[in-house]
Amino acid sequence: MSTAVAPPLPRSQRLRRGLTDRPVIVLGVVFVVFYLVTALLDPSLFTMRGLRSILLLACPLAIFAAGQTLAFLTGGIDLSVTMTANVAAYVAATQSGAGPVQALALALVVGAAAGLVNGVGIGIFRVHPLIMTIGMSSVLLGLVSVGLSSGGFLSGPTVVPAVLETVGGGTLVGPVPLNAVVWAVVSVVLVLGLARTGLGRNIYGVGDNPLACRLSGVKVWQVLIATYVIVGVLAAIAGLLISGSSGSVGPSQTNSFLLPSIAAAVIGGTSILGGAGGYGGTIVGALVLTVLNRLLLTLGVGQAVQQLVYGAIVLALAWVYVAVSGQRSD
Repeated sequence: MSTAVAPPLPRSQRLRRGLTDRPVIVLGVVFVVFYLVTALLDPSLFTMRGLRSILLLACPLAIFAAGQTLAFLTGGIDLSVTMTANVAAYVAATQSGAGPVQALALALVVGAAAGLVNGVGIGIFRVHPLIMTIGMSSVLLGLVSVGLSSGGFLSGPTVVPAVLETVGGGTLVGPVPLNAVVWAVVSVVLVLGLARTGLGRNIYGVGDNPLACRLSGVKVWQVLIATYVIVGVLAAIAGLLISGSSGSVGPSQTNSFLLPSIAAAVIGGTSILGGAGGYGGTIVGALVLTVLNRLLLTLGVGQAVQQLVYGAIVLALAWVYVAVSGQRSD
């Protein structure tokens, strides 16, 4: 009795499958190309200061995108991350008089609370993540508006804690900003957590096949609540870093990060349908989008043209990734 041996795949298919397993390679090439093109137009990027500016801006975007990556892996999305960040930054600024530890702790509690409500709505009451997080964003905007009104709970003096200004805008060494330390810690925790913890495996499982997870005894609602709490805390961290780098807070200060955070996760290879992807690709995706934004600013194009070019390149990158990686069924 003989067994048939499958013929080896053509070299092109082997290459595509290899790139499917390692999307960071594709994005790394794109990042290098974008960086060199932008640096040729703006030679300051060849300096330590120019590299630092890229890392400084990429850090909060990558942390926002970390939350979106987790939500995507469960088959969801979080459109409330920027408003969560805004409220957390306001709470830290208004409570700075009580001390930095209490101010930062309260800000993180705000993020966790917003994520908890999202998780309960999505995991227990089965509200679609898109609807639930849009609603949460509106609720948080209303809370900020009420809090800033005369006599509201956010109407006092807003002073960004000094520790946030140091971490958000300071330099560790050479071109490495201090906020990159926070980014590095978040990256290590997420990459290892997704790969080596029960929660990480369950996040992938829920996104891939929630029914099979339920039948195998996994409490899907608990996984979703835990996921969105983490997303909320990540959003609060990003908001705190942005307030520290700018030295101010505002009700719409981080809103411009919403779409790029989604794009960074998608470009990084995380499926919005759930169950596939990871934070490694998202990291490079955030760097690519940060350099892209710098390129558009260097070209001096108007806001409308910036949006047009930005959207076109994001779509092109997504198409190129799919075309290069190919289908698993090939």
